[in-house]
Amino acid sequence: MVKVGKWIAKNRILILILAVLLLIPSYFGFKSTRTNYDLLTYLPENLDTVQGQNIVVDQYGMGAFSMVVVENKSLKDVAKLEQDIEAIPHVKDVLWYDDVADINLPVQMIPENLRSKFFSGDATMMLVLLDNTSSADSTLAAEKQIRSVLDSDCYINGIPSVMNDLKDLTDQELPIYVGIAVLMSLIAMLLLTDSFAVPFLFLLDIAFAVVYNMGTNVMFGSISYITKAIAAVLQLAVTMDYSIFLLGSYRENKLRFPGDNNRAMGHAIANTFKSIIGSSVTTIAGFIALCFMSFTLGLDLGLVMAKGVLFGVLSCVTILPSLVLFFDKAIEKTKHKPLMGNLDKASAFITKHFKLWIVLFCIILVPAVYGNNHVQNYYDLSGSLPSNLPSRIGFKKVEDDFGSTTIDMVLFDKNMPAKEKADMLSDMEDVDGVNYCIGMNSLVGSNVPDSMVPLKVRSMLQSDKYEMCFVGTGYYVGSDEANAQVEKLNSIIKQYDANALLVGEAPMTHDLVDVTNVDFIHVNTASLGIIFVIICLLFRSVSLPVILELVIESAIIINMSIPYFTNTSVVFVASIILGTVQLGSTVDYAILMTSRYQKERQRGRDRDTAIQIAHRTSMGSIITSGLSFFAATFGVALYSNIDVIHSMCLMLARGALISTVVVIFILPGMLKIFGGLIEHTSWHFLGKEATKKNKAQSAPEARIAAESHTDGNNG
Repeated sequence: MVKVGKWIAKNRILILILAVLLLIPSYFGFKSTRTNYDLLTYLPENLDTVQGQNIVVDQYGMGAFSMVVVENKSLKDVAKLEQDIEAIPHVKDVLWYDDVADINLPVQMIPENLRSKFFSGDATMMLVLLDNTSSADSTLAAEKQIRSVLDSDCYINGIPSVMNDLKDLTDQELPIYVGIAVLMSLIAMLLLTDSFAVPFLFLLDIAFAVVYNMGTNVMFGSISYITKAIAAVLQLAVTMDYSIFLLGSYRENKLRFPGDNNRAMGHAIANTFKSIIGSSVTTIAGFIALCFMSFTLGLDLGLVMAKGVLFGVLSCVTILPSLVLFFDKAIEKTKHKPLMGNLDKASAFITKHFKLWIVLFCIILVPAVYGNNHVQNYYDLSGSLPSNLPSRIGFKKVEDDFGSTTIDMVLFDKNMPAKEKADMLSDMEDVDGVNYCIGMNSLVGSNVPDSMVPLKVRSMLQSDKYEMCFVGTGYYVGSDEANAQVEKLNSIIKQYDANALLVGEAPMTHDLVDVTNVDFIHVNTASLGIIFVIICLLFRSVSLPVILELVIESAIIINMSIPYFTNTSVVFVASIILGTVQLGSTVDYAILMTSRYQKERQRGRDRDTAIQIAHRTSMGSIITSGLSFFAATFGVALYSNIDVIHSMCLMLARGALISTVVVIFILPGMLKIFGGLIEHTSWHFLGKEATKKNKAQSAPEARIAAESHTDGNNG
């Protein structure tokens, strides 16, 4: 590896030119990568709700719908608006009152069961049916055009409307996220490093890696808006350490090889590559664990971030060395005294009072475990968006005027007897929270033969095999009430048709709750298992993986308990992703200190001395890493108006600080308490020579003990 390092140092100009040229295809790859704003599309394909959604698209040519509320307009003006909306590309149909009755009939003379479905005071509602799924580009484009034909007395609500607002908000905030992360990281590095030039070089190197990562996402076809929003920030946060490792090694080797910077960098690259491979493996493992989720958002984020860490490693041993050598004089000229001074006294105080920290830690952990087990998750991501967005205004208007927050669809056998259809709709309308059911029977009456039903209504609600009805509900998606309602509706429709399907946002969110509850267990198990094996192989120890994971898992529990004590609900995505990312990204802090402890023990130091040296020498690096991670994510958390981004970044920022504190204060005591166990459950932990020596010393002692035992028995 030294030869490769020397080649990189010698050809630094060529590498920088290639690095810049590679930005061009990366840019086009980034622009060609589609963004998916509908998280429900990541549900497993084998779910009834997902299969039902596919049936709606395949057999009805319809995948999404929006509710449009019109106020203070005559029926003729509403009919004209209906025609304008129907003329928009990808609008399949518009269901309104005039499809089943004459608009010349005064509203007061309309039968109550029909009037309540379409009218409320001076407001009327129409259902706009679109020909593709909510996440399709054509659907989002159609929804934007629908907005353009609506005036100030018209309001639109539905998943496509939410998706468009989410798209606009993400596109607006994404560059600001990156800017804030860069600025905060720059400030942290200026304070924590000893050169004004170094932070700029670090960030420039990571920028190359981020652009490559985002550009190569084109291979996946599309990524979620969550991945797109946080990938760059998270990549910056978890790979900054690598740059610090390289610069430190380069400076050490400059002292070994004075006047030969290329040789010094060659050795630095070789040393750094070994260090960051070990560090990056646990981070990558944390992201790979997300791929075990059946809710494939985990696969989406996991693959992108694992790839981002790999690009971070490669850029650190190719682009950064070239930048450091090119700007070596600038680095030396801009040196300054770092903010973080000598930490020897603080380290000595911490290691001396390890018993106190362990006791305090155990006291804190008791309520933390309780809080972690009782924290509440929420699943309605649209409900957490800013209230001034058009979709949220439309949602509020539909709720106020018609008492509904969402509409679901029921697919059932079209050959079901008319009386059973009527009974099924009646039973569903009796369910708590259901405001209305719109089907052919409710629109034209159960006594009207299908052949007499207006062709537009029949084509809208019937396919070759299924008939459809719409169910308006007043419960918020993802709430306990909505989930109970979904279960009740499912039980009703299955009584009339065993193959009937309940489709829509509420039933899919109900499935999301079930799926992600299982995923939480799978992801945590996978991340703990993978990282256990990595640490086990790294230290050739059975006990150390348990001890180090226990330290970081305790930090995760403390982090996850805070929302409970602040009476804050956590978005479900953050709950699943936080544990594995915090574990994979911050267990390195514990590995760094433990590695130095093992090294000092192999040099013949006693346990106390080895712990003191390991703590003193690694404390500064751990603080720098933790603060870098915090800086990259905390600013984004403060700024973001998208709650899922805010929650994830806030919890990751807080997690980095908590892991830093726990490792610095608790790990020394764990090494002290379990030092003997570690040495007896590890292979050559003290080195081969020390192991042989211990065996040689223990043999005579064992023999003497055996002889004493024999003499005692003879006596």
